[in-house]
Amino acid sequence: MSTNKYLSLLAQDYPNIKAATAEIIHLNALKELPKGTEYFFSDLHGEDKAFLHLLRSASGNIRTKIAQLYENKMTYEEQNQLANLVYDPERVLELLRDSDRLTPEWIRITIFRLVDLCRNIGGKYSLENISRKTPTVYYDIITELLFSGQGEPDKKNYIDSIIRFIIEAGASRSFIVAMCSMIQDICINTLHIIGDIFDRGPGPHRIMEELMNFPVVDIQWGNHDILWMGAAAGNEVCMSSVIRIGVGYNNFDALEDGYDLNLRPLSSFTETFYGDDPCIRFHPKILDENEYDQVDASHAARMHKAISIIQFKLEGQLLEKHPEYEMQDRIVLKKIDFERGVYKHGDHEYPLLDTCFPTIDPKDPLQLIPEERKLIHSIRASFLHSEPLKRHVRFLYSHGSMYKTVNNNLLFHGCIPLNEDGSFDSLKYKGENYSGKALMDCLDVLIQDAFYLTSDPGQKQEKVDFMWYLWCGPKSPLFGKSQMSTFENFFLEDKKIRKEYYNPYFQLAQREEIARSILTVFGLDADIAHIINGHVPVKIKDGESPVKANGKLYVIDGGIAKAYQPKTGIAGYTLIFNSHHLALAEHHSFDYGIENDLGSYMPTLHIVETMPRRLKEGDTDLGREWDTQIADLNDLILAYRHGRIKERYPSENE
Repeated sequence: MSTNKYLSLLAQDYPNIKAATAEIIHLNALKELPKGTEYFFSDLHGEDKAFLHLLRSASGNIRTKIAQLYENKMTYEEQNQLANLVYDPERVLELLRDSDRLTPEWIRITIFRLVDLCRNIGGKYSLENISRKTPTVYYDIITELLFSGQGEPDKKNYIDSIIRFIIEAGASRSFIVAMCSMIQDICINTLHIIGDIFDRGPGPHRIMEELMNFPVVDIQWGNHDILWMGAAAGNEVCMSSVIRIGVGYNNFDALEDGYDLNLRPLSSFTETFYGDDPCIRFHPKILDENEYDQVDASHAARMHKAISIIQFKLEGQLLEKHPEYEMQDRIVLKKIDFERGVYKHGDHEYPLLDTCFPTIDPKDPLQLIPEERKLIHSIRASFLHSEPLKRHVRFLYSHGSMYKTVNNNLLFHGCIPLNEDGSFDSLKYKGENYSGKALMDCLDVLIQDAFYLTSDPGQKQEKVDFMWYLWCGPKSPLFGKSQMSTFENFFLEDKKIRKEYYNPYFQLAQREEIARSILTVFGLDADIAHIINGHVPVKIKDGESPVKANGKLYVIDGGIAKAYQPKTGIAGYTLIFNSHHLALAEHHSFDYGIENDLGSYMPTLHIVETMPRRLKEGDTDLGREWDTQIADLNDLILAYRHGRIKERYPSENE
């Protein structure tokens, strides 16, 4: 039973039995609608062009809808043209204007087609849902076009006149753009991003801007996201790692133009100390060309080495400060015999592939020289004063978490650390051991405090430091490997010492009984629930399947990032959960250049689980929330009838 205090508050919105009854009817009706479509993406890694196309095309679903709606009314090429328009209306309209094809007749026919497509896609949603996604500036016009009577002569003349007035007013371009954006929004009811928005690709800032404009989105943090969040919180080791990865993948546009990070001090420092060093091992991976901040590859290699050495020094200092991390073995610079040029690991010695260390004192290898301290001070100021970084990180916090349970699915990026026997491995933090769900909940609070805590500077710094552990610590659920072999990959030839061993989770969770035990710990019904995560690219070309544990586990890192596509053989996955089924859209690699025809693109769709019946909104978490609201409203009606709360009949002006 609801408390009288709560019912009194509820009565402010529903002041009488009639109003409460009307809302119960409304909520019960909403529960009967088909379940909204959820889209799941993972490991975007800055690939903005690929992701934005997949988002705006609803992973090819809009093209499928066009084919179904206009199969006998439009040619294949015309269908492609309409799809291209929906995906990127500004570009297509500009091309049509330049070629003199943007005629009144084309505009009239196109608006009719967009209205039909919008009506067809939005048919399963409530008027309330459609209204929320209708552009405000054209709300009344679009509502009339969508919902006015069809086939009646007077209505037809009315609709024709609306479109004629749009053209005569010179508003056709902005109206078409608004309609296309609305169609994009309607196709995806909820968007889940399962980690790693940042690093490797050229446009994480553009992805973040798009996500911030999307109506319903949630994010499960990945270790690359945590790295940027740690940098924004003030962790200098995270800052140097962000710069190192960005330079290493030639992402100067993202760093300097996207996030206003000033790399000139690093460039000047590099010329002073590494100007004659060829830095062969540090040449950047050039997957995309910079548009604004072009840097010579040889100079970028020297910048890459300079910031890497600073990173190794800062990591060593942090690990000496925190022996409780149990990562002393990763103080790599103290394992070098600089005189002999070898790296000592256990009983073995490995020759260094690069022995030029102009800023390292062999007697105190972790000590920053004065110029490095000055450089880090400059880098820190750049991170802490970056307005776009602040906005994006705040969004990551407000819409993100370590994990999420939604509609019988458990979403997290990396792993739930396990022991070899399948039991939950524990991570010790401040003398307490945490494992399973308790570990994820603990880390959720810790990550929030690293950014927001102001009352205790000492506690805050401790949590800011720990953000680096979450990036690459062996028991971090976001990383889940024995080590991050950055140093070894740069300086050592032996592949065995470079090897990163995965947490047992990644093998054990492929067994159904282990996946079921994890789902149960998180409070889900293992008979119908699934785990959905990314982090580890699925090597389709080697015969690996993203569906594991007899359908209990979906690993959807399929290689949206170009860096991983040679390993996976495809260009990423979208998991789609609608009222009929769970399906995997398998994407193919192609050029997203402006001159290419994206309208013909449709992924390979694999239906991996068919629902026993068409799911309704009443079957979802939102439906269960509505059940709670209905119960509260029934309690309110009972309170009105028993006189515990007095009914009110506000005047129209109240």
